[in-house]
Amino acid sequence: MEHNNDVSDPRYQNFVGPITSRVLQDFANTSSGLDYGCGTGPVATTELQKHSYKINLYDPYFENHPAVLEETYDFIICCEVMEHFHRPFDEFKRLYELLNPGGKLYCKTSVFYDSVDFNRWYYKNDLTHVFFYSEESLEWIRRNVGFENLENTPKLIVFEK
Repeated sequence: MEHNNDVSDPRYQNFVGPITSRVLQDFANTSSGLDYGCGTGPVATTELQKHSYKINLYDPYFENHPAVLEETYDFIICCEVMEHFHRPFDEFKRLYELLNPGGKLYCKTSVFYDSVDFNRWYYKNDLTHVFFYSEESLEWIRRNVGFENLENTPKLIVFEK
């Protein structure tokens, strides 16, 4: 998926569908949410706002509002962001601390599986992608950051506090 951050693009809306569907399933629209690393086109937030969800935006480049990082949330959206973390452990600790007990962190990234030919893997060609995740590294994060549960599917990663 090219980074076409147009919130009205149906392809982009479909791309974030696994996140928005799960938030709709897991949380009422009275729950507090954060779109962490929302970029210039926070499509997941835009889609959830259609269902009356109130979600704060944070992005160090495009929505740099540190005050939203002083609150806690029932859920956090992290869509196509974690591969940009230069210090993943620190970032996941921060996200964990921003979650209320029982909260969920919804992530979307391309996970590297042993069956993937790294030399041909398109995802590594984006120079802003500085860290790649495997099933083992996601489990390591779950265990060492303190998340209770981890769900890893091809379209969605969910950490639960």
